[in-house]
Amino acid sequence: MTDISSVRGAVDGDIMWRHLEEFAKYQKEAGTPGELESLRYCEDVMRSYGYRTELLSHEAYISLPKPGASVKVGGVEVGAITHSFSRSAPAGGLKGKVVDVGKGMPDDYKGKDVRGKIVLMDGIANPVVTMIACRMGAIGQIHVSPSEQRHEMCISPVWGSPDDHKAKNLPTSVVCTVRESDGAKLREELAKNGAADGVLVADVDTGWRPTPILVADMSSSAGGDEEPFVFYTGHHDTWYYGVMDNGGANATMIEVARIAALHRDQWKRALRVVFWSGHSQGRYSSSSWYADHNWEELQRRALVHVNVDSTGGKNNTVVADTAAAAELRGLASEAIREVSGQTFGNARMARAGDQSFWGMGVPAIFGNMSTHPIEAAPAANGPVAMFRPGKSGGFGTGWWWHTPDDLIEQMDSDILVRDTQIYMHTVWRLLTDAALPLDYAEHGRYLLEELASLQTAVGARFDLSELQRRAEKLVALASALPPDADPVLVNGILFKVSRALVPVDYTDCDAFDHDPALPMRAYPSLQGVRDLPTLPTGSDEEKFMTTRLVRARNRVAVALAAACAALEEGLAELKKGKPQ
Repeated sequence: MTDISSVRGAVDGDIMWRHLEEFAKYQKEAGTPGELESLRYCEDVMRSYGYRTELLSHEAYISLPKPGASVKVGGVEVGAITHSFSRSAPAGGLKGKVVDVGKGMPDDYKGKDVRGKIVLMDGIANPVVTMIACRMGAIGQIHVSPSEQRHEMCISPVWGSPDDHKAKNLPTSVVCTVRESDGAKLREELAKNGAADGVLVADVDTGWRPTPILVADMSSSAGGDEEPFVFYTGHHDTWYYGVMDNGGANATMIEVARIAALHRDQWKRALRVVFWSGHSQGRYSSSSWYADHNWEELQRRALVHVNVDSTGGKNNTVVADTAAAAELRGLASEAIREVSGQTFGNARMARAGDQSFWGMGVPAIFGNMSTHPIEAAPAANGPVAMFRPGKSGGFGTGWWWHTPDDLIEQMDSDILVRDTQIYMHTVWRLLTDAALPLDYAEHGRYLLEELASLQTAVGARFDLSELQRRAEKLVALASALPPDADPVLVNGILFKVSRALVPVDYTDCDAFDHDPALPMRAYPSLQGVRDLPTLPTGSDEEKFMTTRLVRARNRVAVALAAACAALEEGLAELKKGKPQ
C-alpha cells in the first residue's frame, strides 16, 4: 500500500501552475463561450489521465450583470455594479426617494416606510438582505461595500434554476453596489437635505441558456458499473477570469485526480470528478440540475461529497476554518493537522457551495479551503466582510474575490500545493480505506450538543427528551462498531446511517426538493424551537408553531430510529460472523 505521505508529496506545483496559466486566458461566466472552451481543456487533461469523460449540456436560468451601472443620490452620481438576478432598471433609470436602512436587517426598518423607495445599506449584497428589502416593498437597493472593492454577487435566494412556484421568490428590486468612499458621499448628500431623490441605472441579462457540466469517471481496478464512488466536485464558471475562484480549485481537482489515477490498483471504490457551471451566476444551477436528473444513481452510489473552492490565494494561510459534516470531522482534522499543523475548528458545512446532495443522504466535507488571517489584510483592501471570523482567525479569501482583480498575480504556488495536499490526503483515504472514515458516534455527540442547546432555549414548553435518548443510543451503537470488523459489512451499515441522518441534519424540505439558498442551522426543521419562548403562552401563534414542531420532531425521531436500527442489525450480523 502506497504511504499517504508519498501521495501528498507527489503534488506538483509546476503542473498546477500550468493549469492556472490556461485558466487565466478565459473569462468564464456561466453559459459563455469562454467557459466552454476552458472546460474542454479540463476534459482533454482528464482524458489524458485515463478518465472516462462526458461533457453534458443543460438549460439553466442564468443571470449575467452588464457593465455601466450607476447610482445617483441628489446631486451626487457615482459608478456602481449591479448583480446577478437584480432587476434591470427601466429606460432613464429607476427613480425613487432614498431611505438609509443601516445594515438592512429587519430591526433597521422599524419606523420606516420604504414601499416604492430605494434603500441604502451597508455591506456586500447577498440574498438575505436583498430578500428583506424586497419584502419591505423597496423597488431599489444601494449596497455600500465595506472596502474600495465592489464584489460581484448572486443575490437570488432560490437554490438552482427556479420552478414555477419558486420563481416568485426571485428579487423584485434593482440592486447596485458602490465603493465604500462613494457610499460616504451618497450619505453626505442624503444627510444634507434629510431626504433625496435617487436614480439607479442597471442592466442584467437574465434567462434560460445552455450551460455545460464535465463529468470524469474512473472505477477501481476491480470495480463494475454499479461501484460506489467518492464524489469530488468544484465549479468551473467564474466572475471575470477567476484564477483563484475557481481556477485554483480546478487545478487542485485535476492534480488530485492525476495522482490518484496512478495508484488505481489500491482503490476500494470509484472516483467521480465533476466540474460545475452555474455556481456564480445561476445559484448552483448545475449541481442542482445534476442532482435532480441523477437522483437515484447518486442516492445509490455516491458515498461522500468532497467540494473544492478557491485554493491557492496569496496570504490565505488559515485552513482550520474550513468545514465538514460531523461524521467527517476526524478525517478533516487529520488532513489539516498532517499537512498544515493547524487544528480544525469543527465548522459545520454551510448552505452554499454546490451542496445539492444532502436530500439524498450524501455527507459532505470541505468547500472554501483557505482564508486570510484577519491581521494580514491591508486596511485599504480589507478582508471580505460577508465572511465572519472563524474560530481560528480566518476571514475571507482575499480582497480580489469576485472582482476583475482575481488574476494569476493573486496566486501563491506554495499555498496551492498545501491546499491540494489536504485534498489529496482526504480523497486518498476515502478511496483506499477499507472501511469508510465516517464516525457516526461523533455525529451523535454533535447532535446531543444541539439538542441540549435547543432544550435550554425552550425550557418546559417543548419536550426533546426522546430525541436525546435516541441520539445517546446512536452514540453507543456507533461506538460499538469493532475497528477490525468486516469492512464490507461496516460500509453497508455506514451507508444506511448516512441516508437516514444527513437529510435531517442539513435539509428542511422534501428529499427531492432544494431548500432556499439561505443560512441554515444544524437540524434545521427543529430551529423553530428557539422561537417558541417568544410567543405568548396559549396563543394561536404558539399552537401553530407547536403543530409544526411536533411534525419536525417526528421527522428527526424516525431518522434516528432508522439509523439505530441499521446499526443494531449490522452489529448483529458482525457478531454472527465473528468466531466464538
